Amino acid sequence: MWILLALSLIFLSWKKIFSLFALTAVLIIATFQGFIILPTLGILIVIFCIAFLHWYYDNERIIFVITEILLLITVVALFFHLIPGFNNPKILDKVLIGEHSTLFSMYFNLDKSLVTFVLFFTIPTLFLTKTSKNQTPSKWCVLILSVPVLLIIALLLGGLRIEHHFPAWIWQFVLANLFFVSLAEEALFRGYIQQRLDKFIGAIPALLIASILFGLIHYQGGYLLVIFSILAGIIYGIAWMWSGRLWVSAFFHFGLNLIHLLFFTYPAYNPHL
Repeated sequence: MWILLALSLIFLSWKKIFSLFALTAVLIIATFQGFIILPTLGILIVIFCIAFLHWYYDNERIIFVITEILLLITVVALFFHLIPGFNNPKILDKVLIGEHSTLFSMYFNLDKSLVTFVLFFTIPTLFLTKTSKNQTPSKWCVLILSVPVLLIIALLLGGLRIEHHFPAWIWQFVLANLFFVSLAEEALFRGYIQQRLDKFIGAIPALLIASILFGLIHYQGGYLLVIFSILAGIIYGIAWMWSGRLWVSAFFHFGLNLIHLLFFTYPAYNPHL
């Protein structure tokens, strides 16, 4: 089921019919397996009906605005797990990856993965939009190198320690982090927020606001994590701004998370161990 969900996200931007059929199958299977209760499936059907109205009445200003507000509220609720009836399976429960790492739990979040689908109906250019400039390969190299540099800065400031890992569950991490975390977060913060703000206040203010909001959702990890999440958000936002492709920023996001897991204390450094 989870592989089928990942495939539906892969095909969403260019094979919409296949993607939606796959998503329908996922939701039916999830209901039978108990990952979604039946009333929640009914709520999801209503949500996608609203999404269809938003797409169909894009020339009717009042309907368009009302449905977009409703869809944005839905996205926030899905993102923060506020809609009841989702029984997201816990894949890892307080695992200690390394001797200096904090305990790590991981879920396959079905509700959060649906954020990308809802936003796709909200903003048709979610996955691909026009870019103003073609950036040089040297600039892209600098941006790619900024990912490990950011982690090294965290290391030098004492937020991380070098600690090599290659856990047996890495394939589950790749599946969950790329499709159910990184893509969903990039869809919301870069594909929607940054893109919408760009049209009203310009590229740089939109980049900064989206990055700050992205940092603030990590407040539970402390002020250092908020700061580094803001800086990471700027990297992801530039990747989206230069490429116009959501998958590019999602791979930057996932790449940082994967490097973090493989070479540093994960999810954080525990100085008491």
